[in-house]
Amino acid sequence: MITEYQQRLRERYIAATVMPAPEPWQPVLDHRTPIGGLLGIGFAVHPDNGHDLVMVVSSAGHGLFDAVTGEKVARDRDPDPDTSTPDASPELSCPGLGPIEGTPVRIAGLFGGGLHSTTPDGWTLDVVSPEWPHDRVVLSADGGSHEGPAGGTWWHVFHSEYSELRAAGFSPSGLTLAVATSSDLTLWTRPELHFDD
Repeated sequence: MITEYQQRLRERYIAATVMPAPEPWQPVLDHRTPIGGLLGIGFAVHPDNGHDLVMVVSSAGHGLFDAVTGEKVARDRDPDPDTSTPDASPELSCPGLGPIEGTPVRIAGLFGGGLHSTTPDGWTLDVVSPEWPHDRVVLSADGGSHEGPAGGTWWHVFHSEYSELRAAGFSPSGLTLAVATSSDLTLWTRPELHFDD
C-alpha cells in the first residue's frame, strides 16, 4: 500500500513528458548514440584538452567518446578478455584506451557501481520508476525535491521505455550528464560550473 503522498508523487512523474534539459545544459548530439549490448560507462579526462571523456564498455568491445563534441576518440573491438568487463576488477574498472591508455576507468552499469548524482554547483539527478520497469531520469535544480510541475525546477529528460537503464549521472567535473541504456548513450554538456552568489 502506498501513501497519499507517494501516490501524488507517482502521478506527478507519470504526467511529466520528456523535455529538453534546461540552460545551460545542451545535448551533445541531436540523437542518442546507438551502442548495442552496452554494459556500462565511466568518465575520464582528456589529457590534452581537459574535456570529459566517456568510456563505454559493451559486448562488442570498448569505446571512448569526447563528451563535449560526441566524437569517437578511440575504439577497441577486441579488448583483453581478462579485463574486458569491469567485474574482473575489485574497483569495477577497465583499462583506458586511446589518450587514456594505461589509466583504469571505473565503470558503472550492469555489474554495479554508480556515477555522481550531484554536481558541485547544485544540480541533482534521480532515476524514478513510477511505471516500473521503465525508468525515468529527472534532472533538478531544487536539490531533488521535485516540487511543482515539471519544467520549473525539475525536468524529465529521459525515459527508458525501450531498453534497460544501465547508468545515469554526472561526470566528476559536473560538466557532463550521461544516460546509458542497454542499447544507446545520451550525453548533455555545459561550458562551466555556475555558483549563485
